[in-house]
Order: sequence, then C-alpha cells, then structure tokens
Amino acid sequence: MKRIILTGGGTAGHVSPNQALIPHLLREGWDIHYIGTKNGIERQLIEPMQGVTYHAVQSGKLRRYFDLKNFTDPFRVIAGVFQSIAIVARLRPNVLFSKGGFVSVPAVFGAACCRVPIVMHESDITPGLANKLCKPFARRICTTFPECAAALGEKGLYTGTPLRASLFGGDRSRGLRLCGFSGERPVLMMMGGSLGAQTVNAVLREALPRLTARFDVLHVCGRGNLDGRLSDMPGYRQFEYLSDELPDAYACADLMLSRAGSNSLSEILALRKPALLIPYHSGRGDQVLNAASLKARGLAHVLPQGEMTADSLCAALEALWSDRDRLQAVLSDLPEADGTQAVLSEIRRYMRPDR
Repeated sequence: MKRIILTGGGTAGHVSPNQALIPHLLREGWDIHYIGTKNGIERQLIEPMQGVTYHAVQSGKLRRYFDLKNFTDPFRVIAGVFQSIAIVARLRPNVLFSKGGFVSVPAVFGAACCRVPIVMHESDITPGLANKLCKPFARRICTTFPECAAALGEKGLYTGTPLRASLFGGDRSRGLRLCGFSGERPVLMMMGGSLGAQTVNAVLREALPRLTARFDVLHVCGRGNLDGRLSDMPGYRQFEYLSDELPDAYACADLMLSRAGSNSLSEILALRKPALLIPYHSGRGDQVLNAASLKARGLAHVLPQGEMTADSLCAALEALWSDRDRLQAVLSDLPEADGTQAVLSEIRRYMRPDR
C-alpha cells in the first residue's frame, strides 16, 4: 500500500490545500498520515477527517522579530525533529508532502534524515522562512505563482494551489437565499480571511449607504466582528465565517473585495471573479507582492490600504464594475487554476516505489 505523510499548519492557509488533496489520495488507496502540532489549527481541521491518522509533535514559531520565545523555541523544533524521525522511521512512507508553516520544519527534517522523498508547496510569490529552511531537502517545490517557481530554479514548478472540489459546486440561487437578496442587483462579496480584516471592515461599513445604492453587499467579516447595528440594513448581510455555505456565497457574487492572501487569490482566479484587492502589509509583505503580480498580469484591481477611504473605496469599486467584462474575458482565458491534479502528479513522480 502506498503511504504518504502530509504536514503543514499554523494557519488555515497552510492546511486547506492538504484538505483538498486528501479525498483524491483516499480514492487512490493511499494510507494517509499527518504530522502537526498538539494544539494548532491543523489538528482541529485534519484530525476529524476520516481516513487520516494524525501525529502531534513539538514545534516552535520562526519569528523575524525579537521575542523571548526565540530562545526556547529552537529546542522545541529540535525535539520535534527527533519525534518526526521516530514517526517517519516507523511508518516508512513513500513520500512526504509539506504545505509549509513552522510546523512543517521538524517533519521535513525528520523525513530528510530517513531519506524519504519530499515534495513541497509554496503559496506566496516569495518563499516563507519555513520553506526556505526546508528547500535543500525537497525534490520539487510546487508554487501558486509563476514568479516564485522561476526564483526557485530547477526545483520550482508552477502548479497552482490545490483547491477543494466543493468550491466549484456552489449554486447562485442558494447563495441569494442565504443572504436574503433578490438577485435583481449585482452582489459585492467582501472577504478578509478567517480572522477578518478590521480596517477594511470599518471602511466598507462607512461606505455602505453609497454601496447599497448599487450593490447588495455580502460581508464575511471574521469571527467576533459582527456589527449588531447593521443587522437589519437593507441590501447588507454579514457573516462571521462561512464554511459549507462558502461555495454558494461565491456563486452569487458578481464582484469580490478581498485581502490578497494566496489561497483567497487562488479561489478568486479559479472561480473567475473580478476582484478589488486590498493587500495587508505584513512583515514579509507577501500580500502586497501577491496583489502586484495579479495587477501586472491584468487579473485584478488593487487599492493600497494606505489610500483606502470610504470615497476611494467606492470609486475603486465603481471602476471595477466598469471593467468587469474585460476582467472576466481575461480570467476566462486563464489555464486551469486548480492545482490539485498537478500537485498529485508531482507526488506520484517523486514517491519511492517501495517502503
């Protein structure tokens, strides 16, 4: 029986591509194991999945700033490496697939010590610190952006991001019913990630009187960010988070207002949605670079957060609406944006034939 170890975590973005791969691996008869942390989001998302055995190891966050934990976390990583070596040596998998995040470092190091082939995936336009540390041990690094694949040299391959099949099964009428919209006006959908985007939330809500004159607004605002004062506002519906209903929400959306996290961008491109991106300025600046890549390729509009006001947001969304036909034509000409099959092909290519 073919056996694979998956790893990746710290954020949902480092887990959801693995979630997309798992149903395909199960259908192919793989014995699937997952290495993550004891209390990370990856355990919450992966452990309940049927057909997957979860293994918890220690790990430490890889910080680019001063923190006292920087003195203790390396020892946690080292402990996690030894735990991973024991798991890998016992399981003797054909291959390890890493989606990145700090939890992946001990798992990749453990697999490398046991001479297990390693395939990785990098979502952003530049590699994260964890993937930089793991790069020497990888046979192949699949990427979401062509620029990243080029920068990685012969190990890099532009594949796109694995996406859950359910994403493509949304129904517009169900999405409209979910929101209580009639479907007579275009729907603007705002997403800021699982934690929301408080700065964008505030400006969007300030602009609502003008936006709801033209659009019905579907606002996924993040956990704890609901505004009870707006619960009965006509043309506006807010949700903390959408899971099973997300495909239907996407299906009813005519325009997207979004942060520029790589997984969100992959979904927007795969579903061919005209989008205005407001990238978050993180330490790495990865969202800024992600958004700049799509803008340069003519695939999205971008509004820098520093220039965002209620007035500029309304103007930018009007410009997006006016440009929607061109954007949809360009998006329709894109190759398949779902990277699931391309990544699976690389896993099969590099797996060792026997255990």
